[in-house]
Amino acid sequence: VQLVESGGGLVQPGGTLSLSCAASENIFNFNAMGWYRQAPGQQRELVAAINVGGTTTYAESVKGRFTISRDSAKNTVYLQMSSLEPEDTAVYHCNARILSQHYWGQGTQVTVSS
Repeated sequence: VQLVESGGGLVQPGGTLSLSCAASENIFNFNAMGWYRQAPGQQRELVAAINVGGTTTYAESVKGRFTISRDSAKNTVYLQMSSLEPEDTAVYHCNARILSQHYWGQGTQVTVSS
């Protein structure tokens, strides 16, 4: 399984950014897909996830600002981020899970700074 993220970059506070995660196989093969992030000196944390049935989960800190979605025709999961804050600065990793087996992308840097 390969997961390739794209879309990171530098954005000003209050701005928007969209991340993409392209999977090497049918995303419905996975029980769930999601986005995690890791800031320097911090543990990796779940940002948002979507399961095979379409149910979404969000970290409290991003509710109302981030939206996770998917396009099964493209085998791609997206993370639309708005009202970005400096605290959102981190490396964002795409994750796919089959039962207890996790697969990870290489990560994409998101920096929120003026």
